[in-house]
Order: sequence, then C-alpha cells, then structure tokens
Amino acid sequence: MVKSLPLHQSLIIQNLLAPSLKELQICNCTRLHHLISCYDMASFYAEIEINAPKAKVWQVLFQKQQWHKWNTFLFDLDSNAPFKQGQEVFLSLRRYPGEEETEFQPTVTLVQSGTCLAWVSSIPGFQNEYIFELQEIGVGRTKYVHRDNFSGVLTRVFLPFIREDEQQGIKRMARELKRYVEQM
Repeated sequence: MVKSLPLHQSLIIQNLLAPSLKELQICNCTRLHHLISCYDMASFYAEIEINAPKAKVWQVLFQKQQWHKWNTFLFDLDSNAPFKQGQEVFLSLRRYPGEEETEFQPTVTLVQSGTCLAWVSSIPGFQNEYIFELQEIGVGRTKYVHRDNFSGVLTRVFLPFIREDEQQGIKRMARELKRYVEQM
C-alpha cells in the first residue's frame, strides 16, 4: 500500500520540484536531495572533479555493461536491461574489496541524458536512492556528484553495519571513474 503525503507536504514538494515549466527541463537532483534531507534519513556523498568533458564522463557512467573495466563498487548483472526511466535494472555492489557482492534490483527513477541518473531500491521499511549528477565546471572539466540516500524505519537497523563501508565505496567509485575517464 502506498502512503500518500499530507497536503502541506505535497504542496511543498510541488513548489520545490517544479516552480516553473522551464525548470522541469533542468536536472532536479540537487533540489530533490535538499527536499529529502529535511526528513528522517541518512545520506552519503562523494564528489570529484574530472578533467574531461561532461559528455565523455556521462558515456562511461551510463554504459553499465562496461563498469567492470573501471568500477569496483557497482556491477551490472544484466546488460540487456538499460538505464531507462521506470525500468528495473539488475545490479550488485561490493562495499569493500573482497566482500561478497550484494545483489539488488532498483527501479530507475530519473534519466536526464548527460546530466543526471537516479534509481531507488527498497524493501519494506528501508529504501535506498542513488543519485549521480554531472556538472560542467569549465572547458573540458566536469564535477561528478554521487549521493546515496537511505530512508525508512529500518535505516537505523541496517546503517550501523554498512555506514563506513558504503561511504568508502562511493568515494572509491568516484576516484575510479576519474582515473578511467582521464586515461581514455
């Protein structure tokens, strides 16, 4: 059963996410993150500057079937399931080298070509949202931002077991993406 938000929270979300039709065409990743941060949840964050054009970084990030070449945190388990809004993808993660992979099936919630990718995976009482955002910061330079948001009543149960490893994993992925793209 889907729980709906009270009217005042729904209006806040509408005002924050889509104050104008023009803004609907802009990546709402940052705005959505700030909105969600107002509620009881935990977030991890990593960012890194990459000396490459945004289009090149996007191509490497978006082609999950090629992640095995550079990414030791996230892994593609089904190359036939592309990142498409509303579609499930089959992934696994390894928070630290040598750890057994954890498989999960998130639903892609946002694909803004060249700018933003987001997905959500959940079990009753626990939700995990990944947001990847690319920002052009100069000619041939890109800022990569990765947010990992956890929410739900079971967050306090699971988080103590994965907190440090999850944070290190997303930082490692950022460094690996930078190294791989800059060496291409």
